[in-house]
Amino acid sequence: MSTSHLIMGELTDYLTGQNLPDTHDERILQKISRFLVEEKGYTKTDILSRQLMRVSVDGKTGVLSVHFIIRINNFAFAVIMFGPGSVVTRQRPSLAVARLFGEYIIPYVMVTNGTDASLMDTKTGKVIGKELNRIFSKTEALAKIETITPEALAPARREKEERILYAMDILTHYECSEYVCSLP
Repeated sequence: MSTSHLIMGELTDYLTGQNLPDTHDERILQKISRFLVEEKGYTKTDILSRQLMRVSVDGKTGVLSVHFIIRINNFAFAVIMFGPGSVVTRQRPSLAVARLFGEYIIPYVMVTNGTDASLMDTKTGKVIGKELNRIFSKTEALAKIETITPEALAPARREKEERILYAMDILTHYECSEYVCSLP
């Protein structure tokens, strides 16, 4: 997190019970956590949060945080990525996250700024919903899992997705934290 985030104290993470810095972004992440559990029916243990993902391109490595992964019966069903601002600009790198995170392509990805959202089919990249409420409930997810055959990403495609993610997310984060967004 860059130094430009206003820290207003501490809060308790809804999913893990850990103390975290209280920022505007963190408040939205907490809202999403509560929404997934209280309105969509997931258990706290169905949701992995703040998973670190390492991406290497041409000998350079970066790390990003995957905000939420919904896992049911050890099957990673959906990735949810949060970021302030335009949802559209975060769609492509979020698709790369869902395609790269595990051994197989995670079938669905949602990108949200806490208000607007895009739910996408990871395989096709098509937007299939445009509201946060469009994320599947646990009941819907269980039904969908029955019809999904896990697919691995081809090695050549994996390299391309790594380059996309590195350029669009990791380099952007470094530029923001080192040059543009940091306070003097």
